[in-house]
Amino acid sequence: VQLQASGGGLVQTGGSLRLSCTVSGLDLNSYGTGWFRQAPGKEREFVAAMNWRTDNTYYADSVKGRFTISRDNAKNTVYLQMNSLKPEDTAVYYCAARTSGRIGVRNSDYNYWGQGTLVTVSS
Repeated sequence: VQLQASGGGLVQTGGSLRLSCTVSGLDLNSYGTGWFRQAPGKEREFVAAMNWRTDNTYYADSVKGRFTISRDNAKNTVYLQMNSLKPEDTAVYYCAARTSGRIGVRNSDYNYWGQGTLVTVSS
């Protein structure tokens, strides 16, 4: 199983980025997916998650209204569209998958992790 995250980079405050997570080795139609992030000196925290069967989504309060998680079945890929970015969004972003289709918000809820992609928001 591999989760390959990409799309990070340097962006100015107020800008946008779209992260992608391409998954191989498992069918995302049977797995829940999520995005987490880890800022320097901080613990990894929940950002967004999606229930693969129902398309229900859930977001951390800090990103609600600015970030959107979505998927492409044909490409077995999950996306995180990030708008109105702030300096406090600077972090390494990780995608994750869990064997339960339900939404999970804890690191321990997930079985598989990508390698992370760095997002830097300049002020």
